Amino acid sequence: MKNKIAIVTGGSRGLGKDMALSLAKKNIDVIVTYNQNKEMAEDTVKELQQLGVKGAAIHLNMSDFNSLDNFVANVQSTLTSTFENTHFDFLINNAGMGQTVPFVDVTETIFDEFLNVHFKGVYFLTQKLLAHMNEGGSIINISSGTTRFSNPGYSVYASMKGAMEILTKYLAKELGAKGIRSNIVAPGPVETDFNNAAIRNNPPFKAMLGNMSPLGRVGAADDLGGVIAFLCSEDAKWINGQRIEVSGGINC
Repeated sequence: MKNKIAIVTGGSRGLGKDMALSLAKKNIDVIVTYNQNKEMAEDTVKELQQLGVKGAAIHLNMSDFNSLDNFVANVQSTLTSTFENTHFDFLINNAGMGQTVPFVDVTETIFDEFLNVHFKGVYFLTQKLLAHMNEGGSIINISSGTTRFSNPGYSVYASMKGAMEILTKYLAKELGAKGIRSNIVAPGPVETDFNNAAIRNNPPFKAMLGNMSPLGRVGAADDLGGVIAFLCSEDAKWINGQRIEVSGGINC
């Protein structure tokens, strides 16, 4: 029996990489995408293979809306050549970008880049990939704790993530007839290289955020992967249309 297959966008490092490895531990084959660092993506594929599953890496630039059709074509050919399949089961829309910009300093260029990467690109990529997705699969989008509590400098980022939370509910409603579930996971502060490693590179900021959680720390990449793997399992077959915050109880 063939393994199920997941696509994890932005899966070559950080949260996405841990999601990919956590899926592999559940015997799920994984396609990861990368934007700039092909070598890092290939290293992730090797780690997937060491866990006993098939893996592949495909380039994806979410800020280039016109490249989506080419990416979907590459997914089709990779499914056939690497996985001996024509369809996949799970789509984890994780790829993103970060930038702390006060509201008064946001330009149209910055706004449009966030729009393409975090909402428009995800919206239409999901639409384009749907024809290649098995019935009974699952879509998992990634949001942010900043849709629940405000963090100055995140007005654009959080607004796009808020839009994704609404989209997730509509996907759950409209794709339910195909047995496709749709949920969204909202991480709290996580120590990765996201947003130029803003948390890791600023110990006082990291300590402040950690003190806001009842557990006394910020998140780590491996705090998220298991949640994603769970949502792709039969154990989560009745979870649909939900926002699941994984933040250690920050601002609870």
